[in-house]
Amino acid sequence: MSVFSIRPMSETDVAAVCLVEQQIYEFPWTQKNFIDSIQAGYEAHCMWIDYSLAGYVIMMPVLDEYHLLNISIRADLQGQGMGRQLLQWGIGRGRSAGMQGMLLEVRPTNESARSLYESEGFKLVGTRKNYYPSKDGREDALVLFKRFQQML
Repeated sequence: MSVFSIRPMSETDVAAVCLVEQQIYEFPWTQKNFIDSIQAGYEAHCMWIDYSLAGYVIMMPVLDEYHLLNISIRADLQGQGMGRQLLQWGIGRGRSAGMQGMLLEVRPTNESARSLYESEGFKLVGTRKNYYPSKDGREDALVLFKRFQQML
């Protein structure tokens, strides 16, 4: 039986995180992006199965909302519900911290991520023009938002 855990990301995790990042993205975050996020005090957490990195999430608190900056699952583990589990964990963490909602950007071409976010109640609230680098120059980002239902 596997042991599953989510714990804060440390600078010693960044090398493993960057390996996953480079395997799954054409334009990956750099080691500096992750270290800066940790040092800035963002909500940076790793998901582990046994002693193996399965994924990670970075959320930046902005006033009373989280801005989801990065959520990723290792390529060989995608499609098994782990991304949903990690997203739901982040939403729960936001609720317990008193946040009112979560904002994120997603590539229009990232259909699996868009489907996940929409199924979790995220709604389209705008577009950021030329937000992401792409092979053809730049790609727009869809801006999605989910308002949290506060627990009584």
